[in-house]
Amino acid sequence: MIESFWSVLIVSNIAALVTTIGIFVINKFKKTGLKNVAYFMCFAAGVLITVSFMHILPESFELSKQASIFLLTGFFVFYAFDKLIKSNYGEKKSIGLIPMWGIGFHSFVDGIIYSITFSVSFFTGILAAIGMVFHEFPEGIVTFVFLTKAGYKKSKATIYSFTAAAITTPIGALISYPFISKLKGTTTLGSLLAMSAGALIYVGAAHLLPEASKEHKKHSYMSLLAGILVALIIILTKTH
Repeated sequence: MIESFWSVLIVSNIAALVTTIGIFVINKFKKTGLKNVAYFMCFAAGVLITVSFMHILPESFELSKQASIFLLTGFFVFYAFDKLIKSNYGEKKSIGLIPMWGIGFHSFVDGIIYSITFSVSFFTGILAAIGMVFHEFPEGIVTFVFLTKAGYKKSKATIYSFTAAAITTPIGALISYPFISKLKGTTTLGSLLAMSAGALIYVGAAHLLPEASKEHKKHSYMSLLAGILVALIIILTKTH
C-alpha cells in the first residue's frame, strides 16, 4: 500500500512537470505561439474531441450505467460556465477561461485515474501512465496560449496555466487516494470520466473550432488532422 502511494505521487508529479515544461517552452516562443494560435486551437480540438469519443467515453460507459447522464451534465455545465463568463467578463475572457476550466477538470480527473490504476497493480498503473503523460505537454501550451489571447498578462497566464493544467493532477491524486479503497467498484470513476468527456467535447467542438475559424488561417484543417492523429497514437499506446 505504501509503495502504491509513492508510485501515484511520483507519476502524478512527473505529469505536472511535463505540463510545466510545456508552459516554459511556450513562454520562450510566445510571439510564434500567438501568431499561430489558430493552429494550436485546431490541434487541441482534434486531440480533445478524439480522446473523448474514442477513449474516455467508451471507458466511462463500461464503468457506469449512468455515464450518459454525466456526459450531458459535463457538456451543459461548461455551456453554462461559458455563458456566465461571457456575461460577466465579456467574450474575450471566455476564450481563455473556458479551455482553462475544461483542461483543469480533466487534469484533476487524471490524478484520480492514477490513484485507481496503481491501486489495482503497479503494472496497470505504469501502462496507464505511459499513455496519459504524453498528452500533458500540449495541455500546458494550449492553456497558456488561450489565456494570453484572452488578454491576460504573461505572468498571470503562466500562473493560471500551471494551476489549472499542471498542479491539479497531483492534487487530484492526493485527494482521491485515501478514498479509492472505499469506492464501491468503479462507478464513480466512470461518472467522472463521462463528465470530463462532456466538458472536453464542449471545449473542443463548441469553443475552440469556432474561435479558430475566425482566424482565417490557411490549412488549419491540417492542424486538426494532426491533433486527431496524435490522439489516436496516445489511445493506441495506452491500449497496448
